[in-house]
Amino acid sequence: MTDTALRVAPIAGALGAEVFGADLAGAVSDTLFAELHKAFLDHLVIFLPDQKISPQQLVAFSQRFGEIAPVRFTGPFDMPAVEGFPEIYQITKEPGTTGTNIGGFWHADVTYRDRPNLASIGYLLEAPDYGGDTMYSNLYLAYESLSEGMRALLEGLTAVHSSTMPHAHGVRSAAVSREHAPKAEDGQLQVVSTEADIIETEHPVVRRHPETGRKSLYVNRGFTSRFSGMSVEESLPLLHYLWTHAERPEFTCRYRLARNTVVVWDNRCVLHYALNDYYGQRRVLQRVSVDEPVRPSA
Repeated sequence: MTDTALRVAPIAGALGAEVFGADLAGAVSDTLFAELHKAFLDHLVIFLPDQKISPQQLVAFSQRFGEIAPVRFTGPFDMPAVEGFPEIYQITKEPGTTGTNIGGFWHADVTYRDRPNLASIGYLLEAPDYGGDTMYSNLYLAYESLSEGMRALLEGLTAVHSSTMPHAHGVRSAAVSREHAPKAEDGQLQVVSTEADIIETEHPVVRRHPETGRKSLYVNRGFTSRFSGMSVEESLPLLHYLWTHAERPEFTCRYRLARNTVVVWDNRCVLHYALNDYYGQRRVLQRVSVDEPVRPSA
């Protein structure tokens, strides 16, 4: 036990841990943050229940992880910022919303940017009575469980990531509950780009984590378009295999955020999927994203 008296309780074998004993409304000392950061690197996603923090405290905590990313999404992904805090965007799901939710498919955030998100920090203000879980997947394990031959093939490849999300629109989850079945059109979005301009960037298919040194699989359904130097048609069979492989249940955890819970996940080695299974209930999440300081590298 350290002098911060933190207790770290894993929630699944693959990744994820609850962390108790940290009060983010108080002063987060260097010692406390070092312990939290270690839990973040060790478990990839950490959950801190029973936090009561202001927008200013959410921003201050997020800044400990690095440079806060600007909010620059366009419709239908533009979300209102918290008044006076442009770094925080608020994701609100009203009870009667039948359409798709923003994160309702397996993805890593904004990998089409030169410097994607290092981490995302969420704070749940309002929670449904049931449903609204988020799933996370460990991309270290996705890479390490591939055959030696597949790892050798992927090591030299790069992939194109696009803000148009070319393969994601048909797999988004529409609102559902025991009494509300989604219609086929509910999950469909006509999107040109998540940002004002179409952005395409190449990243290694296998990246090395800059802090842990471990390798991970770095493709996702949300933004990976094709392998560099290959057509979409040539790329899709292998991409589909890798996406499905990375989503294997044994690589994942699932967590229901209660009101006043803070969550932090490592976007460099984690996929996430926000379930949309609470039709008829309201959910409000404030979120801040932190940019990687440099481009991903192999």
